[in-house]
Amino acid sequence: MNDIVQVAQQPEMTGHSAGEAQQYLTFTLTGEPYAINIQRIKEIIQYGELTEVPRMPAFIRGVINLRGAVVPVIDLSSRFGKPPTVVGRRNCIIIIEVEVGSGTQSIGVMVDAVNAVNAVLEIPATEIEPAPKFGSNIHTDFIAGMGKIDGKFVIILNIQYVLSMDDMAALVAVRSGSTAELVQE
Repeated sequence: MNDIVQVAQQPEMTGHSAGEAQQYLTFTLTGEPYAINIQRIKEIIQYGELTEVPRMPAFIRGVINLRGAVVPVIDLSSRFGKPPTVVGRRNCIIIIEVEVGSGTQSIGVMVDAVNAVNAVLEIPATEIEPAPKFGSNIHTDFIAGMGKIDGKFVIILNIQYVLSMDDMAALVAVRSGSTAELVQE
């Protein structure tokens, strides 16, 4: 984990005009382009050694030590119900801060690659369509909008919902309960 990229954070923008551009980090996941508002991103690190945590669902790949802090790492592909990410040389972990109760929690998300060219793009609000009601292979609550870039769409994630601790804890409980039922039989 030697290649660390700091992402410049901007203060939360409130009351911005409808045409004002927001900045998004773009990345690929199973060949599809995705984006996250950079206001949530702390940094991007090269994929490295993870410590696996026993009895966790497949979408929790493990934890990393990030300057003395234990940070869980989520496989975004598995979180979306797709096959687990195959580790390669371009994999990255994006460190994101999410709101948990009255505080924040750093969580890493494993992605295939951060786009080398134009990693951070400005997308005007006028170029963002609402999340589709159907036709996507991920849960539509995960989608904040569909950004139009050069005539193509990029899925803008609602990362607070994707990384909802309550939602992930419920999934862990369901999977743990079904395992316990199998052991009892």
